[in-house]
Amino acid sequence: MTSWNAADIPDQTGRLAVVTGANSGVGRVMATELARHGADVVLAVRNLAAGEDAARTIAAAAPGAKLQVRELDLASLASVHAFAEGLAQEHPKIDLLVNNAGLVVLGGRQTTADGFELHLGTNMLGPFALTGLLLPLVARGDQPRVVSLSSITHKTAHLDFADLMSERRYWAPTSYGASKLATTAFAIELDRRLRAAASPVRSALAHPGVSRTNLTPRAWGYPGPIGQLATRLFLLSAQPVERGALPPLFAATAPDVRGGQFFGPDGFRERWGRVTEVRASTEAADPAVGRRLWEVAQEATGVEYL
Repeated sequence: MTSWNAADIPDQTGRLAVVTGANSGVGRVMATELARHGADVVLAVRNLAAGEDAARTIAAAAPGAKLQVRELDLASLASVHAFAEGLAQEHPKIDLLVNNAGLVVLGGRQTTADGFELHLGTNMLGPFALTGLLLPLVARGDQPRVVSLSSITHKTAHLDFADLMSERRYWAPTSYGASKLATTAFAIELDRRLRAAASPVRSALAHPGVSRTNLTPRAWGYPGPIGQLATRLFLLSAQPVERGALPPLFAATAPDVRGGQFFGPDGFRERWGRVTEVRASTEAADPAVGRRLWEVAQEATGVEYL
């Protein structure tokens, strides 16, 4: 596994892949490689113009790529429902769903269109609803799987169920870390429920380590001029985004991936390196946390499944 790279991706011809946040960063690299290896790829993006620009870039890198650009704003449940309904009308099945899109917004607390704290709503509740709405299509796929993008920030985060929406205390990097912890716990709980239901769908996880994307500086949240300098120095050691995309690409395409497996870099504190299997935090893997988060997500989104 440690020598695995994009050239090792198996032929994806005939497979339909949906990649959220495919207009930039890890999502665009994943969409490019999936298309390069024959998959039909749906670029699910909040900004259609950015998505169309990404599609042109991908098509230039992967001649013959079969791409669709569709609008999806994970901070709006109405948008999530409209996206899922549109896909169901055009496609009888989905082989791969990659819950990649995420955001970090510095400054004061913000909310989604539905009143959720912005990080939790976009990074976890939106993908939770999307996965539930698309799961019947995914279950019809060929060796179907759902891949969720975690972050190493989840390992130092904590879910405060008494203040899950950060109404009492708020700091953007802390909120981001909690949202990625929620993402990780969701993906692990999804695996438990898929297994219990004897579903053919596999739920796997991955994180890109510290990679040069537009999210990385904000996720680490160093404040002030000194902090900005520290961030720049920190990013000098970050790996290229193409390298960071390898763990999620492995989770998405390697034939022997099992439900519940988690992949990331093998280097210092999982910040960079080659693909390896990694461990989620104790809190993320706790079944009690997974069950409670699932119940909260169902009530908040109105989407019930498994």
